[in-house]
Amino acid sequence: MSALHDRLNFIKAPARDALGDTAPVAETVAAVLADVKARGDAAVRDYSQKFDGVTPDSLEVPMEDRLAAVAELDPQTRADTEFAIANVRRFAEAQLATMTGLEVETLPGVHMGHRIIPIHRVGCYVPGGRFPLLSAPIMTIVPAVVAGVKEIVACLPPNAHRAMIAGCHLSGAHRIFRIGGAQAVAAMAFGTQSVPRVAKIMGPGNAFVNEAKRQVFGPVGIDQLAGPSEIFILADETGDAEMIATDLLAQAEHDVRTRVGLITTHEPLAQAVAAEVERQLATLSTAAIAGVSWRDYGVIALARDEADMIAYSEEIAAEHLQVHTRDARAFAARLDNYGSLFIGENASVVYSDKCSGTNHTLPTMGAGQYTGGLWVGSYVKVATHQWLSEEGVRAVAPPAVRQSASEGLEGHRRAAQLRLDRMQAR
Repeated sequence: MSALHDRLNFIKAPARDALGDTAPVAETVAAVLADVKARGDAAVRDYSQKFDGVTPDSLEVPMEDRLAAVAELDPQTRADTEFAIANVRRFAEAQLATMTGLEVETLPGVHMGHRIIPIHRVGCYVPGGRFPLLSAPIMTIVPAVVAGVKEIVACLPPNAHRAMIAGCHLSGAHRIFRIGGAQAVAAMAFGTQSVPRVAKIMGPGNAFVNEAKRQVFGPVGIDQLAGPSEIFILADETGDAEMIATDLLAQAEHDVRTRVGLITTHEPLAQAVAAEVERQLATLSTAAIAGVSWRDYGVIALARDEADMIAYSEEIAAEHLQVHTRDARAFAARLDNYGSLFIGENASVVYSDKCSGTNHTLPTMGAGQYTGGLWVGSYVKVATHQWLSEEGVRAVAPPAVRQSASEGLEGHRRAAQLRLDRMQAR
């Protein structure tokens, strides 16, 4: 236990370890991946029946079915979906505008640069989950469209709500497949008779999807390994117990393994939030999920001062981090480790989850210490290039020759020397 933990008073400590409490799925996933790689569509169909209880007539959703799913949306749901798509697109376009090509002459005659190149084909996994998460396809597909990806393949469980198919279509997926779980990751990673092989796989999923992404990484890229959702709230004496409890439970209802927590310097607030969570659970329709999450992984930590509150937050690197302090913007500027930051009590995670524009596919399990979340930049490559004039060769060839010789790499030395020799001969 660290010295920091010794200085914290846990009003509510987690009953289980969220980071180490993972299902033993690696062996099952490895078998699924190998089978799909060997048998393609036939294996995908078998696992769809085994795991989802459904064998679709066609793995790919035909265009007429996609259009029918869109037509089935009630007008308000479609309007809200298109509102979210527009917001995510606007923010992704603004982010992409910050990424530019580069051409620079680093030495006389030595020209270098990079290009921003869209990935040719990506796979977007769209989870089915306990609820039809209509924002899920928006978050993975729309940034791909903005980035200029040539082919966007979406996979979602065969028993997913039809509104999810509509969401994939409206978001801009080129092809949609009724395949879920590890078999979907395998199909996109290796390719099958129906599913094209992709270069990178995006999107969150359950433990089997996460493990499958981990195992296929290398030959194909992945966005990140996402664990159960997380939210932590940093609050001082100005915090509103009802609002904090409401936001904690909003995330807790995602999954029974969601990690939720409050870090505060104010003990009366800590006690009030603990009581308010229990009060709200009594009437929350999703209490069967949120209550288990709160019981097993809920945290209320009382810090002795702001420095310890920040230090504990930086150690956790929460997926979603809300700041409810007197001067939230100034306080937020002192934070570095998080997936996405929500500054001030008006900035609820739920807005980002659904429609405000920032992406809700974010790092968990402490990964916010070294990476951010899914964004338009995840769908492009920054690829470098160089070209040299004779003046440039004269500048870089001699040190390259010497370094190659000192390393004992004769082939390198010859390649560096050849151009210099020919120039001198001319």
